[in-house]
Amino acid sequence: MVGVSRNAVALATLVSLLLTYGCCAEQQHLNYTSKLAKASSSPWLPAKATWYGAPTGAGPDDNGGACGYKHVNQYPFMSMGSCGNEPLFKDGMGCGACYRIRCVNDRSCSGKPETVMITDMNYYPVSKYHFDLSGTAFGAMAKPGLNDKLRHSGIIDIQFRRVRCKHQGLNVNFHVQRGSNPNYLAVLVQYANRDGTVVRMDLMQSTRSGSPTGTWEPMTHSWGAIFRRDTSRPLQGPFSLRIRSESGRTLVAKQVIPANWKPDTAYRSNVQFR
Repeated sequence: MVGVSRNAVALATLVSLLLTYGCCAEQQHLNYTSKLAKASSSPWLPAKATWYGAPTGAGPDDNGGACGYKHVNQYPFMSMGSCGNEPLFKDGMGCGACYRIRCVNDRSCSGKPETVMITDMNYYPVSKYHFDLSGTAFGAMAKPGLNDKLRHSGIIDIQFRRVRCKHQGLNVNFHVQRGSNPNYLAVLVQYANRDGTVVRMDLMQSTRSGSPTGTWEPMTHSWGAIFRRDTSRPLQGPFSLRIRSESGRTLVAKQVIPANWKPDTAYRSNVQFR
């Protein structure tokens, strides 16, 4: 979903990059530890950036994306989202990760770092690390008054590093996906602090009296930031959820989804990564 540019030079550059890297360019995931996720210690790495969607928009026309998040034009996303190629998106396990980015080698660049979150995916082989930014995020890297000029550059050089996510005033949120039923429960997890990412989710059912069973059942990663549980027997709520972040931290949201849960409904927890 590379942003459309009216600059013929940028188009020629893209063609050249595609020929150079090919469709099967080898890519490696970024493996961050909890220490590396700190802004003070994470190194700046080179990458390429493009943009897509409306010039001052959030990226996707529906304000969604391949992570499953909705309303990425609102807090805490604030239209500062980005598609990540495979080393960043990680088949959805990179969803929610926060990065500081700054553009270089362009006269319109301010050089001032901006924070973006992985909310979507882009597998175009533009470079080893490729951020396909929202128009808003791309323009934010420009000097005052040069937002459009920078966007017209098309493909630009940037530097990036991983930072902690800080969603002030929010706890982890669980959204039961549309299509869920007694034998199929799909849950989107969002607003995780620190790593921003969730790499595992487990579910605990309840007895008919409403007490937790005490048994954790692993959920399957479905896509984006969504995990699911498929069963032959109807699932019994309320449901407790246990999530693990990329750096191994664990949170338990006790009976966060009620027994009378409904599809396409968000359930706020009282827990957050600190």
